[in-house]
Amino acid sequence: MNERLRALREDKDWTQQQLADMLFINRRTYSAYENGINAVSADTLARIAELFGTSVDYIMGLTDERKLYPPKKDKAVMYKEPAKPSRKKQKVNI
Repeated sequence: MNERLRALREDKDWTQQQLADMLFINRRTYSAYENGINAVSADTLARIAELFGTSVDYIMGLTDERKLYPPKKDKAVMYKEPAKPSRKKQKVNI
């Protein structure tokens, strides 16, 4: 994971200090993440993934797919209200 953190940061030409500032953490803390000394909290890992436009799975080495997953569908959109019955008289063919 630490190698991917470093590679992502270097691809953006960001310093450790710049990234630490964006994460509101100390540069030494971020450096410890890249060097594998400290574990990254889930919250911080999610923020890092968001900054780099990638997934937590990619950073953790669970996938080699660097692009983001498709956005999650809103539950309200997934559920459709049943159609209301029409009050118009329907023509019946006999």
